[in-house]
Amino acid sequence: MSIAIALLNAQTTVYSLLITHYSLLITYYLLLITHYYLFSFMKLPIVRLPDLNIWFFLLFGIIIGLLSGCEDIEPDLPEETNTKSVACSGNNSRLSIEFFKTNNRGDRDSRGINHIILVNPKSPKLDFKVNVGLTHKLYAKDKNGKFRRQYTAKMFHELVTNNDANLNGRKPIAAINADYIDTEDKPQGLNVSRGVQYAGVFQSRRSSFAISGGKPQQRRATIQVGKRRNSSLNYNTVGGNGRFYRQGKFKNICRNLGRLACKQSTNRSMVAITSKGYVIFLVNDIKANSNIKISQLNQELFPENFDDVLTGIARQNCLGSIREGMLFDGGLSPGLYYKNRFYVENFGPIGSVFLIYQTK
Repeated sequence: MSIAIALLNAQTTVYSLLITHYSLLITYYLLLITHYYLFSFMKLPIVRLPDLNIWFFLLFGIIIGLLSGCEDIEPDLPEETNTKSVACSGNNSRLSIEFFKTNNRGDRDSRGINHIILVNPKSPKLDFKVNVGLTHKLYAKDKNGKFRRQYTAKMFHELVTNNDANLNGRKPIAAINADYIDTEDKPQGLNVSRGVQYAGVFQSRRSSFAISGGKPQQRRATIQVGKRRNSSLNYNTVGGNGRFYRQGKFKNICRNLGRLACKQSTNRSMVAITSKGYVIFLVNDIKANSNIKISQLNQELFPENFDDVLTGIARQNCLGSIREGMLFDGGLSPGLYYKNRFYVENFGPIGSVFLIYQTK
């Protein structure tokens, strides 16, 4: 932005010089005409005018004209950036949930490719739940009183809109896809919905994201491998894979993901937790159901770019620093829903979804 202001000031100076130049040039010619008029018609004695170098004026005029005719040079800023009009979210103690879009530098941009849901887990206006694909109702029990876990493949929109997605009669305000799904339609990692576990074979080996239970002011978001020792921290948990932030340290996980997931299947779904306790859900997908302008700063993400966009979002929204971050299922799975609109949905079945509700 400072570059843009400097360029604007420089252009203003050029225009001022141009006006001054032409004013002097006109004044000179008026004096010249007046002088010869007096000499020719009124027979007054000739008074020699100062020897102004007309070539200097012409050369100066050409240079100024070329400068003023140059194309405006603008920095590579996001189109329709609305950063100024929004108060710094992390300084708003009443913030519960917010949706916005950014470019890959983390700048707010109405035509950005990154779809962001910013959540304050401690907000009394929010509640949470996890949904998975089942052949029966969520939390259903068998005749022995044990929870049933018969899985089936379901799409993102099904897990967001079916009856199991409701909480206390309320539909979710927001949702994001989460865990991977195996060949038997079962989620692969650790998934817990309101304290009830729906876990897969990698539940103890992969990282998972969770928001704890309890009173709103006591809720906390965590990312770690396996179950948390404090059972309340597992209250709403979804699996994932690909931990790229651990205790504030960023790691480029391209090699860990493999060539396909790193360089080819580049639409992403991820979550990060900041030092102030905020949660950033991010889905980046060129096929999104929103207005996107593709550019150098606005394209699908490679692992080395995760740090740039998340750090930018945290810094520009006063969220603190990024402490933890991990991927959800990408490729054919990314999905993001906010206020009755599916911004992103793909054609693959979903292992689990993380659902967010407004309670007030």
